[in-house]
Amino acid sequence: MNLSDFKESIQRGTMPEGLSVFLQALWLEKRGDWDRAHGLIDSLGGTDAAFLHAYLHRREGDLSNAAYWYRKAGKPQPSGSLEEEWERQVIYFLAD
Repeated sequence: MNLSDFKESIQRGTMPEGLSVFLQALWLEKRGDWDRAHGLIDSLGGTDAAFLHAYLHRREGDLSNAAYWYRKAGKPQPSGSLEEEWERQVIYFLAD
């Protein structure tokens, strides 16, 4: 699967089977279900979860909480658009 296939699945409204929890969260968030996306990531540990958690709070508009999670992930807060960050995260987790 690539970014284009992932985006097409969102348009169809059918989540592909076998997605990692990270990709499931990104899929749900893009479909407008922030609460379910956050629920999948909220209790996970590790830098990947912290990085995705940061993005979700940035998307939510809670920038101070997002900054906390970017620091936990050891990543700088992106200066680009939310869409660019979403795509970078999808590509990263597809390659993982």
